[in-house]
Amino acid sequence: MDLNLLPILLAVADEGSFRAPADRLGVTRSAVSQGMRRLEDSLGQQLVARTTRSVRLTEAGERPVGAVRGPVAVIQDALEARDDVPRGRLRLAVTSIAEPFLSGPLLARFAEACPEVIVDVTVTDEELDIVAHGFDAGIRLGEVIERDMIAVSIGGRQREIAVVTSSYLARHGTPAHPRDLLTHRRIGWRPTPTTARWRWEFVENDRPFDVAVRPGVTTNDLRLMLRIALADGGITFGPWDCFQAHIETGALVPLLKPYLPDFPGYLLYYPQRRHMAPKLRTLVTHLRRWRSSPPAAII
Repeated sequence: MDLNLLPILLAVADEGSFRAPADRLGVTRSAVSQGMRRLEDSLGQQLVARTTRSVRLTEAGERPVGAVRGPVAVIQDALEARDDVPRGRLRLAVTSIAEPFLSGPLLARFAEACPEVIVDVTVTDEELDIVAHGFDAGIRLGEVIERDMIAVSIGGRQREIAVVTSSYLARHGTPAHPRDLLTHRRIGWRPTPTTARWRWEFVENDRPFDVAVRPGVTTNDLRLMLRIALADGGITFGPWDCFQAHIETGALVPLLKPYLPDFPGYLLYYPQRRHMAPKLRTLVTHLRRWRSSPPAAII
């Protein structure tokens, strides 16, 4: 088997087409198609199913992709480490609620400082194996990160908060305790269509508890949650920094703060490797410098 064909297989697996891998690898679409056929012929198996609109891996194709991603990434990182200039494609899997990272300024300054790095951010709330899916790093809350990963803190501590408009409170009253939420309209969040709704968790007398909230509206889009809340649609719940700008203007009112202590914030995590690619090493340095700036206060 021609090992030079493996990057083509990985690119096709990532992009789900032949056109995007061709652009990514700097070759023609025909070269990608022919490379895949040569690889299939050498293995004696169909690795991708082709349609007029898309290309997807077959079950036979998923096995070699999962097996070679890690080793190929290690080889690429080792080769890039010979050159101290950060360059290449930096693939990041970022949870949609990581507002400190996704707000814009942090990434804008990194892209400005590293013009030869192509930052490829996939916003996803699935608990992905970043190595198996070909990501250089991920950003999540610490509780869902595998123990064999190296983690770097982003920003300061976080806090979940319930928020609502003052006009809604004027009509429906203010909940004094989390159990009072059951008498109000609620807007909830879930990471994916196949996972459970995010639980609304609280602490009272140092004892954690959650309220079995059944939202009238549930979505995986924080922007939609925010828009419905701003339209007097009810009480919603999420990270403080996702609502902070609207709290500061008075558009939203925070609720139940005594029952919502702060907790460790978001982490950039990546696999332990002997050689770290300059592109990732530079991002880690950038995040540490950004973290040293005073974070916005959590009220």
